[in-house]
Amino acid sequence: MRKATVNELSYKLSVDETMRKKNIVLATGAFDLLHYGHLRFLEESKRLGGRNSELIVLIARDKTAARLKGKKPVMSENERRALVASLKPVDKALLGFRKFSIRKIVRKVKPDIIALGYDQDEVKKAVERVVRQNGSKIKVIQVRRFGSPDLSSSKIKRRVIESWGKL
Repeated sequence: MRKATVNELSYKLSVDETMRKKNIVLATGAFDLLHYGHLRFLEESKRLGGRNSELIVLIARDKTAARLKGKKPVMSENERRALVASLKPVDKALLGFRKFSIRKIVRKVKPDIIALGYDQDEVKKAVERVVRQNGSKIKVIQVRRFGSPDLSSSKIKRRVIESWGKL
């Protein structure tokens, strides 16, 4: 019996790796005033899927973000999507549907894991309800907070406003 050469072994390994199913991780958020906490959230979300994962990030539409956060984002949905898409851990960044629907998002993206931010309690309940109703095996994971408690888009906005008053 002939032994496989090093080239044949490395070819077999690369074929095996590409044939292996990628874990798809879906992360969601508004990502207004992109900051360190957002970057760490996306890095952790990608890590949840393992080495061979694909991170798809769903950016909240302006109207959805305003409804959920109580105020319109500073940056437009297209600007927020472009910035998030440019980050290293992100494989794809998409805008949400104009009429928000978790069910439609799950059907379109077909994630194995849905990663949510530490502050997305209401979204988590809604996503878990859809996952249960569909009988799917999607894992819903709420990612911890990164950085100091002062690191949020709202608090950064507040600090900017306060610092302008001191000029």
